[in-house]
Amino acid sequence: MMNEEQIQSLHNDGVVVDQDGDKIGKVGQVYLDDSTGEPAWVTVKTGLFGTSESFVPLQGATVQGQEVRVPYTKDQVKDAPRVEEDGHISVEEERELFRYYGGRDGQQNANNGAPATREQEGTRTGTGTGTGTTDRADTGTGMQRTEGHTGDHDSDASMVRSEEQLHVGTEKVATGTARLRKYVVTEHVTKTVPVQREEVRIERESLDEQDRDRLTGSDLGEDEQEVTLTEDQVVVDKETVPVEKVRLDTDTVTEEQQVTDEVRKEQIDTDLPDEHRNR
Repeated sequence: MMNEEQIQSLHNDGVVVDQDGDKIGKVGQVYLDDSTGEPAWVTVKTGLFGTSESFVPLQGATVQGQEVRVPYTKDQVKDAPRVEEDGHISVEEERELFRYYGGRDGQQNANNGAPATREQEGTRTGTGTGTGTTDRADTGTGMQRTEGHTGDHDSDASMVRSEEQLHVGTEKVATGTARLRKYVVTEHVTKTVPVQREEVRIERESLDEQDRDRLTGSDLGEDEQEVTLTEDQVVVDKETVPVEKVRLDTDTVTEEQQVTDEVRKEQIDTDLPDEHRNR
């Protein structure tokens, strides 16, 4: 049984651990049984940032320093029925909690389930449906089975099976860079262009009667005539002109890839007595 000093210490820095020693959460409040004055329930702050409180019976629990070890798993405590933390536990609320944790209901304590008062040292008094956590007796009526049918069970003999699920998504990552770079190369270009030139051709023409009459009497002498000859010269000129625009663009290509990984999952098996195994 916890003494007053232990209770006060738990309120300050106490933690609750499960049956394997894993931390469940910080101690919230300790509830006392009205009939015996002994600690009967403890609340554990669970959830994100300790925003939820779960009730855990102290029956079978051990206290060492500021650590309370309860005979339940962490998941059991977190999934316990939610009870309004208002200074007392009603009869129906305690019955529901004991049904969840595997206790016995159907009994009432010495004060017949009347609401309890708040303790001066900060602990809380809960009303119980039995005679207290240390005096609670099993009647044996809730766990028996009769041949051919299942009896009424006060405990919820169930467990949660979990498994890992593979979630596959995509993310864009840089795989490389592409850039445009311009540089100058020299190549030989051959073009054919027509060129013209003048050449001298001698033509002789006979004079008619009129031309002879007109030229009769001319003296013999020397004479000289000249003709200017021309030809085309090839002139090469260069100019820079834009011819095309080049840019980088991307195309999205979709393909399928297979992803293989390992996932774990829980399996549930039963361990039955031989006389029930073939039913």
